[in-house]
Amino acid sequence: MIRVALPFHLRNLARVEGEVTLAVEGPVTLRSVLDALEAAHPVLRGTIRDHTTRKRRAFLRYFACEQDLSLEPEDTPLPDPVVRGEEPFLVIGAIAGG
Repeated sequence: MIRVALPFHLRNLARVEGEVTLAVEGPVTLRSVLDALEAAHPVLRGTIRDHTTRKRRAFLRYFACEQDLSLEPEDTPLPDPVVRGEEPFLVIGAIAGG
């Protein structure tokens, strides 16, 4: 099972508390995890990735095992500790302002 940690506003929207756990079939990549997340919680479609382009929204970042994966291609495999469920895949809301 893949563990996904979402920022508060997305957890609230999806009506979940704590981490989300997902079963991902096939290779565990950025795309497969995000596809599984959107399939399990359809209300999140368009909030993490744009509806049309499927690109990451500007004020969200992806992290796994202390690595920023935000600019990596969506076919990038996630690290083994994430695949084994030892570490979460993190979707982090950026902080902007002054």
